[in-house]
Amino acid sequence: MWSPLLLVLAGCGATAHRASSTLPPVDSSKCRAGVVRAGSANVTVAAAVRSTARAYRRPGAKPFARFGRVNVNGFPTFFRVLSTVRGSDCAPRWFRVQLPIKPNGVTGYVRAQAVETGRVRSRVVVDLSSKRLTLFRNGRRVFGTTVAVGSSATPTPTGRYYVNQRLIPPDPGGPYGPAAIGISAYSNVLTGWTQGGPIAIHGTNEPWSIGHAVSNGCIRLRNPTLRRLFKVTPAGTPVVIRR
Repeated sequence: MWSPLLLVLAGCGATAHRASSTLPPVDSSKCRAGVVRAGSANVTVAAAVRSTARAYRRPGAKPFARFGRVNVNGFPTFFRVLSTVRGSDCAPRWFRVQLPIKPNGVTGYVRAQAVETGRVRSRVVVDLSSKRLTLFRNGRRVFGTTVAVGSSATPTPTGRYYVNQRLIPPDPGGPYGPAAIGISAYSNVLTGWTQGGPIAIHGTNEPWSIGHAVSNGCIRLRNPTLRRLFKVTPAGTPVVIRR
C-alpha cells in the first residue's frame, strides 16, 4: 500500500516530480467500422485525457465519472483502452476503457476526442503464490524477479490492471525506494486509507522482506530491480496479478 507516499507527493509537489508519460502514436491507417478490439496479445493501447473526460456506462448514457487532465497527485490521467467504436467513416467515436477507480476493473466509455492514444509494448505479470514478477516486452520475457506481496491480513488484490501513475518519492532511501509504479488496483481490505487504498509496485528500504508476504498490499522489489522496471513500464502498461 502506498497511501503515505501519496500524502507526501500531494502535499510537497516541489520535492518530487513525475516521470515521463509520453506514448508512441497509434497507427490508425487500417481499420473498420463498428466495435473493434484495441491492441493485441502483445500490444496495449493507452489513452491520456486531453483536458477533461467523462465516463459512460454506454455511449450516450449519463456520465458516472469525470476525470481531469491530471489526477489528485498531479500525474496525467490514463486509461487502458479495451475496444474502439468506429463510425462509418472509420473514425473513432468512443473508446471502452478500464478506469483507475473503484471497484477494481471497472470499465466505461469515453469520447474519442477527449483523449490521446498510444501503444504500449510492455506487460507485467505478478504471481502471488511464487512471489515472482515477470516483465514481458513485445510478448517476450525480459526478466523475472522475486518480490514481496501482501500479507494474509492485507492481501494484494488479484485481477487485470494497468500502470496509471509513475511517481518518484523525495527520499530514495525511504520505504518506497527510488520510485513507485502506481497501478489501477485498490486494496479490498484497507478501504479507509487515503484515496481508497491504492496499490503500487515500488522499491523498499527493507530488502529482507523480498520473498515474503508482509506488505499492506503493495508489491515490493529490490531497489536496483525497481529502477530497471521503472524505465520500461510507461503509463498504460498492463499488470496481471494472479495466484
